[in-house]
Amino acid sequence: MTDEPTGLWLIGARGSVATTAISGLLALRAGLAPPTGCVTGQPELADVPLPGWDHLVVGGHDIVQTPLVKHAEELAHSGVLPHELLVPITAGLRAVDAEIRDGYHPETHRGSQAEAAQRLVADIAGFRERHRLARVVVINVASTEPPVEAVPEHGDLAALEAALADPRRSVLPPSSLAAYAALSADCPFVDFTPSTGVALPALDELACRRRLPYAGRDGKTGETLVRTVLAPMFTARALHVRSWAGTNLLGGGDGATLDDPVRAVSKLESKARGLAALLGSDVTAPLHIDHVPDLHEQKTAWDHVSFEGFLGARMTLEFTWTGLDSSLAAPLVLDLARLVAAAHAHGQWGALGSLAFFFKDPIGSDEHRFAEQTRALYRWARELA
Repeated sequence: MTDEPTGLWLIGARGSVATTAISGLLALRAGLAPPTGCVTGQPELADVPLPGWDHLVVGGHDIVQTPLVKHAEELAHSGVLPHELLVPITAGLRAVDAEIRDGYHPETHRGSQAEAAQRLVADIAGFRERHRLARVVVINVASTEPPVEAVPEHGDLAALEAALADPRRSVLPPSSLAAYAALSADCPFVDFTPSTGVALPALDELACRRRLPYAGRDGKTGETLVRTVLAPMFTARALHVRSWAGTNLLGGGDGATLDDPVRAVSKLESKARGLAALLGSDVTAPLHIDHVPDLHEQKTAWDHVSFEGFLGARMTLEFTWTGLDSSLAAPLVLDLARLVAAAHAHGQWGALGSLAFFFKDPIGSDEHRFAEQTRALYRWARELA
């Protein structure tokens, strides 16, 4: 481990995933919980010089004002956080809350997007200077956005920056403006959502110009994780998958967000691309997402796989995955902060395709088979040791 103080700046810092990650980090520091679910706690990564739990300093942006302590209480009620954890971490949650600044909201912002980005950059730079941090990793865990229509400015940094300076235009969605601000502040960036974020050629140009690493998109925590394990089994055994249907039942904030069909498109497309890459685009693969408020933070996915074997024999596989999405996502957010910080310290820049292990729709990699992604992660990590 390294004792360099490292910043973790969360976009959507008061959301469920962020609150769970912050609570978990405070618990790990205090020795109140083991690092269950944290990949960076595995023996295979023991020699990688990662920032220790005590050396991660957290801040962030959000457009909501609900205090972290209040949200942590709600998460405890939903079974995400242990009730007995709340009292020991309350002071820590309040300290992090003091480092959360107002995020960019296109409906309330007045002026150009360049001015909004300058404010976001100043917030991150002030955080880095205030805590004398070696580096800050910015991770987007905000609500999923609808897909955005591509415009020519997305493909060229100079054209993009000219458009950002025009107060009559909003050329970037909030997730991409957050990525632009992070890179402009000389910070590595991670997209944990399926939103557009950093996945624009102009932002890749900015990252490469400033020699910054970035990673994404869409954290792989549940149904898709299982799919990337099972789908290669069918292809390896020469079994023909005819259809793979899925239904997702979501509660909590994620379910409410994806109850909007326009916003759900980003998530559905992200999931579909991975399955198509594993099995081919000719497989019928309907997928539905339904909001069930009664489930609170719980997510249930049911999949039905129809496949064909020797001499055309028809068979099926069904599985159900029920999990607490924030509990599954939070340790990965901490992992990514540590790994991307190590990559930055090592001088790596551009898309970190070797982190495809963590994502449904990985940037910089076409590999979706989970076993191969795991091997690639460990090979890459050895280069950092």
